[in-house]
Amino acid sequence: EVQLVESGGGLVQAGGSLRLSCAASGFTFDDYAIGWFRQAPGKEREGVSCIGSSDISTYYADSVKGRFTISSDKAKNTVYLQMNSLKPEDTAVYYCNANRFFPKLTDYWGQGTQVTVSS
Repeated sequence: EVQLVESGGGLVQAGGSLRLSCAASGFTFDDYAIGWFRQAPGKEREGVSCIGSSDISTYYADSVKGRFTISSDKAKNTVYLQMNSLKPEDTAVYYCNANRFFPKLTDYWGQGTQVTVSS
């Protein structure tokens, strides 16, 4: 059974930090890029950060550059999102996504973890 389990969300004051974890199982972790998305109330889901299957390439949305860091521990099949200098506008449900394009487009989603940043 494919599973992506997010954890680490919570309530934090502006300027604080949180580290999200995405633990993967049920598929070949090394073959997939892993991304973090978020969705705030009344807004569309947006990409926050992702890391390639080789761990060489990373991507950050402009809104989080310099504050968030994505990393991968292949021994644990886990991807982390370290979030520093949090702002109230970072408040959202954060979702983990695993995706690959070959041999066919495949992606999986976690259930999400709530991050709330108070001002």
